[in-house]
Amino acid sequence: MTEKGLERYWTDRYHENRTGWDIGYISTPLKTYFDQLKDKNMRILIPGAGNAYEAEYLFQNGFKHVCVMDISEVPLKEFGKRNPNFPKDQLLLEDFFKHDNQYDLIIEQTFFCSFPPTEETRSLYAKQMAKLLNPNGKLVGLWFDFPLTGDMEKRPFGGDRESYLSYLKPHFKVRTFEQSYNSIPERMGNELFGIFLKKI
Repeated sequence: MTEKGLERYWTDRYHENRTGWDIGYISTPLKTYFDQLKDKNMRILIPGAGNAYEAEYLFQNGFKHVCVMDISEVPLKEFGKRNPNFPKDQLLLEDFFKHDNQYDLIIEQTFFCSFPPTEETRSLYAKQMAKLLNPNGKLVGLWFDFPLTGDMEKRPFGGDRESYLSYLKPHFKVRTFEQSYNSIPERMGNELFGIFLKKI
């Protein structure tokens, strides 16, 4: 699918309210992780952020260098309405794979599972994540832990720990990647929480 086609696909889903991945608030595992962070000057990217409750929480708690990225303008506009003091130049209407900047932390939340599960796309995801991180940067977040259905239109696309690691390990050291113990009830047992350090 072309970049324009992807933009239209996701924009249509927002307009049609087909956003089943959107729980309406920051997920518990990420909130717990954020509450442990001390350096509020770190540069943070949340790609495929959607309504970006994670960015909202971080910004409200003093993290001023958070960038919210989505390929559709719809959620970015809604985020701006909810957070009028959020810097407009940190709302990025972009294709993740074409983005070029450096961050200390990138947050994964239902982004990986939005891509068709091809070898090429998942490999490019891992490579681009590493490219966007500073030498000591981290990729942190949640990956869905349930089998692929084989239906190339049935998002979110799942996977399992070993398949995810096959893409991530060439670029990252694994600090932790296990079943999330504090997922929301609707996702308990179906999420992996991971902290990955960029390989130097």
